[in-house]
Amino acid sequence: MDHLWTPWRYQYISSAGKPEGCIFCAFQDEDKDKENLILVRRSHSFVILNRFPYTSGHLMVVARRHIPSPTDATPEELQEMILTARDFQAALEATYHPDGFNIGFNVGKSAGAGVAGHLHLHIVPRWQGDSNFVAVLGETRIIPEDLETTYQKLSDYLKVHPVEK
Repeated sequence: MDHLWTPWRYQYISSAGKPEGCIFCAFQDEDKDKENLILVRRSHSFVILNRFPYTSGHLMVVARRHIPSPTDATPEELQEMILTARDFQAALEATYHPDGFNIGFNVGKSAGAGVAGHLHLHIVPRWQGDSNFVAVLGETRIIPEDLETTYQKLSDYLKVHPVEK
């Protein structure tokens, strides 16, 4: 039998269902961007790597205000989130060369939002064949790169191609 080791997921599994406040609010109030995997902060949003990614490079554009839905956002907040998503799609294209992207909001717990009360937009790079029998039958994703490496690659890209803050 083969074993896939994912020790970083233990924190997620062991904390499931435990109320602890909003992680996005906590992260943006801290001055620990590298530890929290925050790549950039803007006026109305910030960009953070997904700690439990579907693929390498999976990141999120998060509203700075604690709001649950696009219907609660101002036009300025939505515009900044979409333009930031565009900037980071370009960064991911240059860094990872994916075949496509899934980009979107999961609004509400039943729609798959892991942090249902705080609006965030997922940007998920995709490759032909990135869903294989392990993901489909075993409900297990294989991510070929650790988050620190992903963070460093995107940080290096941003040093050469800065995005407006």
